[in-house]
Parts: sequence; C-alpha cells; structure tokens
Amino acid sequence: MPECERPREKLLTHGVNALSNAELLAIILSTGTKEMSAIDLANHIIHSSKEGLRVLTNCTIEELSLTKGVGLAKSSQIIAAIELGKRIALTSKANNYKIKSPDDVSHLLMEEMRYLKKEFFNIILLNTKNEVIAVENISIGSVNASIVHPREVFVRAIKRTSSSIILVHNHPSGDPDPSKEDINITKRLVEAGKVIGIEVLDHIIIGDNVYSSLKEKNII
Repeated sequence: MPECERPREKLLTHGVNALSNAELLAIILSTGTKEMSAIDLANHIIHSSKEGLRVLTNCTIEELSLTKGVGLAKSSQIIAAIELGKRIALTSKANNYKIKSPDDVSHLLMEEMRYLKKEFFNIILLNTKNEVIAVENISIGSVNASIVHPREVFVRAIKRTSSSIILVHNHPSGDPDPSKEDINITKRLVEAGKVIGIEVLDHIIIGDNVYSSLKEKNII
C-alpha cells in the first residue's frame, strides 16, 4: 500500500474524519497477519457479523481472540478503545441532562443498553434539580438481591452527594416487563433510600427499543 494511503499517514495528513471504519480499526490493530494487512483484518472483523461495526460493542476479549490474527493484546486494545468511546459519549450526553420523565431516561440510555447480552444494573445519580451527576454501573449479570445490595447502590450516591437516584437495568430478551425479582429489589432499595434520605424516583427496565417504568406501573 502506498505510504500516503496507509491509515496512520492518512490520519496525519487529512484528519480523522477522512478515515473509514476499517481504517480506524486498523490503526488500533496496528499490524495484520502474513495473509492480511491491518485494513483487511479490520474489514474481516467488522463484516464477521450482520451487525457490522456494532458487533464490537458487545464482544468480549475471548470472542475477539478467536479471530485469526487477533490475540489477547489486540483484543484488549479494541475493547479498551470501545469502552473509552462509550464513556466519553455518555459523559458528554449526560452533562447537565435533566430527567423529567421515563422518556428522558430512555433517550439517555436506550441505545447503550438495548443490545447488551447480559443484564447491567446501573444507577443514575441526580442533583436537587434532577440533573444527571453521573451514571454508574452496580453489577453485571442476572439481577438478584445477592449482587444488587443497598450498600453498593447508596454508597455511590452518598459519595457524589446525590439528592435522588433512578435505577436502570436491561433485559437481554428484549422484553422489559418486570420480574418478581425486579419488583422485590426495587421495593428493597426504595425502603433503604427512605432511611438514608436519598429518594429512589423510578426503576426503568430497558428492552429492545421499549422500556417499563415501575413508577408508571405504581410499583414505586
């Protein structure tokens, strides 16, 4: 490949916006294999699924490492870059974002959480004006009382001087209807919040482009 067409040189000469998805990924990969250039390898990764580039949002290091030419080091670099991008996007989006309704929670987190393959239990920390201070993850895995403990939830809220919180988790099945366990955990956290003085405003369950609000269902 002519030097001027190589991704890194192209980036330096024309800027990041001039690069394709494959070229950006090739820079992260740095090198290819004997059979494929870094760009060819990047294209292979992107087109290995019908999801295209989105396949990277939920890949694990182990899954990426199964691709020939992508070992643990390259897999780690890709996962780290994707996670950093997610955090930057969420931080920018959440800055001074005001929550007035469950729709506002959906607009903030739906696209990030609807495709997750595991259950992520997050909390949205709010100030006195219902503006987002931060979104923090409490647990990953099936939501149950053993891994979603009031201590873990409210210690984050206390540290960030939150006035109130909103609970948010996803159902990988795409169906946002609350389970019995979801309801039990919600009631437990609501009661704990009353004791501590930090109100639990709602619990939003994210499905596939749909959500359930336990506040709207009069469970809270």
